[in-house]
Amino acid sequence: MNHYFYSWALCALLATLGSSGCSDKKSADLAPSSPSASAAAPAASAPASAASAAAPPGPPVSVTTTKAESRDMAVNLRTTGTVFPLASVDIKAQTNSVVTKMHINGGQFVRTGDLLFTLDGRAEEANLAKARAQLAKDQASLADTQRQLKRAQELLAQNFVAKSAVDTAQAAVDAASATLLSDQAAIDAAKVALSYTQITSPLSGRAGALSVSIGTALQSNVSPIVTITQLDPIAVTFNLPQRNLAQAIAALKDGGAKVTATLADNGGSFEGRLYFVDNAVDAASGTVRARAKFDNKQGRLWPGAFVEISQTMNTLKDAVLVPQAALIQSARGTIVYVVEDGKAVMRPVKQVAGQSGEAAITGIAAGESVVVDGKQNVRPGSSLVERPKEAKPAASAPAASAASASASAPAVASSRSAP
Repeated sequence: MNHYFYSWALCALLATLGSSGCSDKKSADLAPSSPSASAAAPAASAPASAASAAAPPGPPVSVTTTKAESRDMAVNLRTTGTVFPLASVDIKAQTNSVVTKMHINGGQFVRTGDLLFTLDGRAEEANLAKARAQLAKDQASLADTQRQLKRAQELLAQNFVAKSAVDTAQAAVDAASATLLSDQAAIDAAKVALSYTQITSPLSGRAGALSVSIGTALQSNVSPIVTITQLDPIAVTFNLPQRNLAQAIAALKDGGAKVTATLADNGGSFEGRLYFVDNAVDAASGTVRARAKFDNKQGRLWPGAFVEISQTMNTLKDAVLVPQAALIQSARGTIVYVVEDGKAVMRPVKQVAGQSGEAAITGIAAGESVVVDGKQNVRPGSSLVERPKEAKPAASAPAASAASASASAPAVASSRSAP
């Protein structure tokens, strides 16, 4: 409004001075904007929008695909286990004595009943001889009391003695018989004490390092002389996840699931059977301790060794399988890209199990083509070009794509600049 006021004042001044051109300037200043001029800007921007809508899409993405398969999938548990002997015994002396003979060497394989050590048993032998002598003495006493009983019975039949005499003779016989039983028990005890001087192996296995030598004085049940460890059969202990507990218990009822143990450094694989599942879940790790038994005739499984455990927990029937590499972890969950009419279609899926680079999933059907390599460049609706699986993508492909994009950029720019 100030602009119009100043223009009018200027024209009035010029009119006073006799100028006539101010009316034209005033009319030009006061004239409203032309409708055609105001429509010029939208008209100019309309071709640019049309050009933008008609812009060609990005170049096709080179990918490799594979067909989703439907087949049975064995779900295996893989973990680390430790070889554990089924039996291991610390051999200790059961009497105070001295080692007089050693019949084994450290590391030697022994069988049940094999003689390991001989201890000084002279005191035990003397005690046994004394007990036998006492038995012989008491046997003679018993024979004498039996003769006296017989004589008393004969005299009683002839009414030469009272019946009490016979009863007294019978009591003497009974006492002598009891003494013999005591003597026999003493002999048995002496034999047991003497047997402690002959140390034998209680099981078949491998002897460890010897901690004694000839002349070593031993105390009863103090320190082990040697350890015998059973090697065949042998066990492997490992941990089962809590989610597999029900399957392991069911396998025990059917005779135990098959378990495979593999030694590191190409040490070989061994097949055994699950035979033990603990009765409590470890709250710290959420696992349950389990054991499997293995034949070990060649002695290749050694106590304390680490092995890789593989156990078939269950089998998924007619599962839809794709490579693990096809799965994409997104903010919305697990997805895969499926090829439909040369375009990428995003599909949400759920992984049921994974095994040996394969995943059993739900959300797609068997036979559909799934993007495996190149999925990082794929977006929903992207055009896809499948390359041979054997051929690696050329190093210049990204540069070519960039060049193609740059080549198409001027055309788009020029179309947007069109009036």
